[in-house]
Amino acid sequence: MIEDDLRAAFARREALTPPTGPVRAAIDRAVVRRRRRRLRLRLAGTALAVVAAALAGFTAIAPRPPETANLLATPSPPMPTGAVNVLLLGLDQAGAGRRADSVLLVHVPADRSRLYLVSLPRDLLVPIPGRGTDKLNASFAFGAGRSGTDLAAGYRATRQVVAELTGVRIDAGAVLTYRATRELTDAVGGVPVCLPSTVRSYHTHRTYRAGCQRLDGAAAVDVLRQRFDMPEGGLDRDRNAARYAAGLLHRVQEQGVLTDPLLLSRLITKIGSGAVIDTGEVSLPALVSAAGKAATAEPVAVGLPVRHGKAEELPLGFRLDPALAPGFLDALRTDRLGEWTAAHPKQVTTLR
Repeated sequence: MIEDDLRAAFARREALTPPTGPVRAAIDRAVVRRRRRRLRLRLAGTALAVVAAALAGFTAIAPRPPETANLLATPSPPMPTGAVNVLLLGLDQAGAGRRADSVLLVHVPADRSRLYLVSLPRDLLVPIPGRGTDKLNASFAFGAGRSGTDLAAGYRATRQVVAELTGVRIDAGAVLTYRATRELTDAVGGVPVCLPSTVRSYHTHRTYRAGCQRLDGAAAVDVLRQRFDMPEGGLDRDRNAARYAAGLLHRVQEQGVLTDPLLLSRLITKIGSGAVIDTGEVSLPALVSAAGKAATAEPVAVGLPVRHGKAEELPLGFRLDPALAPGFLDALRTDRLGEWTAAHPKQVTTLR
């Protein structure tokens, strides 16, 4: 009986029910808008990841924080007129205690004349807030937590240390890994790398001859990992990463990837999605534009001048070179790296 009463009540009020067509259409439109917005954000993050990978030779994997949603906000932030500094952190280790094995500061001068790839040794002893003096790569581990999963916090901790060390503003950055380097390298048809001496892989026992050669994805990853049995260990690995970065920049510039949205989209499809850690006040189009203009010239790779610490000093690591580091850091802060590298050619990493 109750069921019959309910059916009768619904039937009497059926005529008052608004048509479902317009409501359904409105829901469909909202779903489409959300999907398009998610796609735009995903492509935006991946585009910056491609630029970052082109600068450092890795591929971004870190989770995107909420502020990434502002990447495509309107109105867009103005194009930066001064120098731009991008911090890129390369991760190889996974899990708890992960450290930044490679720390690269990409300096784009105000005149956009070229890119300066500044390697910061991972074993450089620096003051870490709340932790005393430790190696630079430890700042990421402290920030990322015991599990090593909070990559965004690890990046922020390292960014603070690098900003205080160098005295420059970090405009943007990404956390990167070797994991997708194979796909990126193969997607651009291999990357030319010029090695000054033979590299014998500690991991695969493969030998890479001295001289210029085009590396496929597997070989690129192998070379980028090597530091054991090399004359200057991690410093030589940093230099080879810069050589790889220069070769990758040459390939993407040669193919017009940074200036052709269609080619960029195809490359994004091949290597998969990336993620943005920090874009600060620099819009994605501005960052791509600055990197694209500066990448037309041969990049300059240079390492932060350091010296080995004394054997009795703990922890063991590098210290800033008291003779060269002050002038280098002043040139970085005042956007005069071109003058400094010209005056100190021995400090520049040979790329070819």
